[in-house]
Amino acid sequence: MSYIDNKNIYIAGAHSRSRTLRVYLEYLKDDLKVSAFLVSPEMTDNPETVDGIPVFSIAKDGLDTSCPVYLGTRGVNHAKLTKELSEVGFTDIRPATVELDSELRNEYIKKRYAEAGRKFVRLDMLSEECDALDTTFAIYVATSVFDGKLSTPYEPVSEEKVIQVGTALADKKVPGCVCTDDIGENISDRNRQFCELTGLYWIWKHAKEDFVGLVHYRRHFILPDNWKEIMIQNNIDVVLPVPLYVPPSVKENYRERHDASDWDYMEQYFDEYLPDEKEDLLRIMNGNLYSPCNMIIAKKEVFSELCEWLFPILFAVVEHGGEKEDRYQRRYPGFLSERLITYFFESRRDKYNVVFCNKNFLE
Repeated sequence: MSYIDNKNIYIAGAHSRSRTLRVYLEYLKDDLKVSAFLVSPEMTDNPETVDGIPVFSIAKDGLDTSCPVYLGTRGVNHAKLTKELSEVGFTDIRPATVELDSELRNEYIKKRYAEAGRKFVRLDMLSEECDALDTTFAIYVATSVFDGKLSTPYEPVSEEKVIQVGTALADKKVPGCVCTDDIGENISDRNRQFCELTGLYWIWKHAKEDFVGLVHYRRHFILPDNWKEIMIQNNIDVVLPVPLYVPPSVKENYRERHDASDWDYMEQYFDEYLPDEKEDLLRIMNGNLYSPCNMIIAKKEVFSELCEWLFPILFAVVEHGGEKEDRYQRRYPGFLSERLITYFFESRRDKYNVVFCNKNFLE
C-alpha cells in the first residue's frame, strides 16, 4: 500500500467522503494519524471537530506543510483545493481518485471481513470451467432524456440493454434504448421520486432473462470477460457493488443527510408489518457498510423476491413522506432502497450466494 507512507497526514474536506477516507487510511495502517481535516478559508460553518478530529482552515497558522494532504472531496473541487493548499506551502497533495477510493475500499472490506471470520469474495476472484450459452443474461442500463452527456468513453458489455426510465414524463425517446419503463405494469410516472427504481420495477414485472441486472448510464459493474461463466460455475445468486463505509452508521448517515422522519417511519413499518426482521434491521443499519447505487445482478427469481419485499416498504414510506420540494431530497425512495437492498441480502446471506464487484463512475 504505497499510498500510505507517512504517519501524519491531513485530509482536505470535512464531510462524508473525507470521514470515510480517514477511516480507510487509519484502519489500514495502525500507526497513521489524521492530524486534522482542512477546509477552504471561506467555509466558516464547519464544526470545530468531526469524529474527534479538529477541523482547521487551510489558511491557519502553524500547519505542518511537510505533511501529505489527501483531497477527500468530490473531484470537481480538487483543482480549487490544490491551489489553496499550494498557496500556503503544501507540496505533497494526493487526490482521492475513484481508483484510489476503490483500492482502499477493497482493502478495508477484505480486512474487516477477515477479522469477522468472513470471506470477502469478488466476482473477478472466482474461476470458471463451464459453458453458459444456455442461460440468458441482461443488464439493464437506466437512462433518461434528462441525463447529461458523458465525456468518459465507455464500451458496454454485450449483455447491457439501455432502458429508458421516466419515459411517461418525457416527450422523446433515448436513442438506442431497447425498452422503456412505461410499457405494461409500471411506475414510470413516479420517476422524479423513484429515479432508477422505475427501471427496477419494470425489470421485475417484465424481464424474461434467467439473470437480470440494473446499472446506471454513469455507473457500471467492472465485469471480467468470463463473468457469465463464473456466475454459472459458482452458483452465484447475486452480485452487488463492493460495500462502502459510511460514518457514523448507515442509519445515522441517512438521517443526517435526508429527512430523518422518513427513516423513522420506515422503522415503524417494520414494527407493524415485518416485526421478525426489526432486530436484524437495527443491527445491520447501526453498522457502517452498505452497497450503494441500486446496482445489482441476480437470478431472476432472486431479483423478484427482493422486489416483492422492497416495493411495499418504499410505497408505504412515500405515502407517509410525500413529495419533497427539493429535487435532490425528493429522490429519498432511491436513497432508502440502497440501504434496504443491502439489508435484504446481508440478513439473508445464509440463503443467497452473494458476491461483490467493483464499479466505475463515468464523467
